[in-house]
Amino acid sequence: MDSPIVAQLFRQLFTHRACQLTKSHSALPFRKSGPSQYVHVQYRTLITKTTSSRRRKVDDGSYWRQRADDFPRDMSAELREYPLITAKELRTRAHRPKRVKMLTRDFIDDSLYNPHYGYFSKHATIFSPGEPFEFNGIDDGPAFNKLLDQRYVEFEDKLDIVQPDETRQLWHTPTELFRPYYGEAIARYLVANYKLTLYPYHDLIIYEMGAGNGTMMLNILDYIRDVDPEVYQRTKYKIIEISSSLASLQQNNLNESLHNSGHRSHAEIINRSIFDWNTYVHSPCFFLALEVFDNFSHDSIRYDMETGQARQGCVLIDSDGEFYEYYVPTLDSVASRFLRVRQAAARRPFPTPLQSRLVRKLRSSLPLAPNMTVPEYIPTRLMQFFDILRDYFPAHRLVSSDFNSLPDSVPGYNAPVVQTRYRRRNVPVRTPYVHQGYFDIFFPTDFNVMEDVYRAITGKLTRVTSHEDFLQRWAYVEDTETKNGENPMLSWYKNASVMVTV
Repeated sequence: MDSPIVAQLFRQLFTHRACQLTKSHSALPFRKSGPSQYVHVQYRTLITKTTSSRRRKVDDGSYWRQRADDFPRDMSAELREYPLITAKELRTRAHRPKRVKMLTRDFIDDSLYNPHYGYFSKHATIFSPGEPFEFNGIDDGPAFNKLLDQRYVEFEDKLDIVQPDETRQLWHTPTELFRPYYGEAIARYLVANYKLTLYPYHDLIIYEMGAGNGTMMLNILDYIRDVDPEVYQRTKYKIIEISSSLASLQQNNLNESLHNSGHRSHAEIINRSIFDWNTYVHSPCFFLALEVFDNFSHDSIRYDMETGQARQGCVLIDSDGEFYEYYVPTLDSVASRFLRVRQAAARRPFPTPLQSRLVRKLRSSLPLAPNMTVPEYIPTRLMQFFDILRDYFPAHRLVSSDFNSLPDSVPGYNAPVVQTRYRRRNVPVRTPYVHQGYFDIFFPTDFNVMEDVYRAITGKLTRVTSHEDFLQRWAYVEDTETKNGENPMLSWYKNASVMVTV
């Protein structure tokens, strides 16, 4: 219903000179870090004003500011009157909320996962290149990039024949780009560790969260069936998928593969949020979380420059649907717990915007000095995911991969990249408070910190390696080499890490 409105808004935005700067660059959406050579030249065009540093104090001690207004109007009355609601309360609502307040993590969670208008529920499409790339027949890396561009155009042209969409949200994953070799590398790791520690006393049980098109599942099951039929007979693969549309797509892809793979008795699609999970799994299992941490919602924290007190970020949505960011002096139990766990578990110093008292005092003496630090985005939802693993999957072994850094993020520490697509071009913005459902919001993961948090919560030991090192050990890297010896599967995703339970 609101797609024409959003398209009209994007047309207006692209009439500005700043937005037109992106038109000369590739239409390939490099969400989640495309080829490393592209990451460093990617242009991020500002399409909203940065939020003002002006703040006003209201009776409850909150500091507030509008999303993109240098002279915001007084919202004190609305701050007192509007109710504070959660993303869970909005699941049954078909329309975006107005006249409410939300914590930052609830706003992001609602924007991405609301079943009626959320980004992953209604607007996201995962690119599939069709037939696997024959890397050994490709000249070099640039030739692969060109071929990938062509596949992107062909893929989206076919979608437009069925239903044209100027605001289609489309991105790629390593599972799809390097099919089946990437999935086979994961399968080798799983089978080797299963046979080393669990076989023959337990079945090979694999859970995957956020499985996209279901390609990883099919690649892993194909590999195990072909390489180790005895293990295949004891393999059970279960996908936990929050999006109903993606769960249906995964089921369809599984059904269509039956003629040549026959995995039905080994696979199950569970359409449920992992955060609603309430089934105790006592059996040992592997839990795959590949490129899902980045879309877990975060809380926004800013620190008082004088006292060092942490303040929690919230957003007020007025009767017109405009967003006003504000901060409250009292942290809720989830945010305060994360800060306590991080402080207690950290084995090494971690970055934070809160500097020493002396530095803060010197900075506060400068003219027009801010009274709060820049935001720090803390991964509270990821902490809650670790709680789920501890409480319901006590014998799990985690296999996770995600991005340890992201270019061109919004201002702040551990800040997200926020972007949408219009007419096959990326449109990045400088705030997470955007029209719900039309913007991807994804965060880097500080694996130095989260490894310690995971260990503290679950009591398990871990190993963190680079994405490239993991693939060097478990993939047949010659399968993805080009004629001149370059290897896109190794050179792409340089800013990704892998964390596994040992």
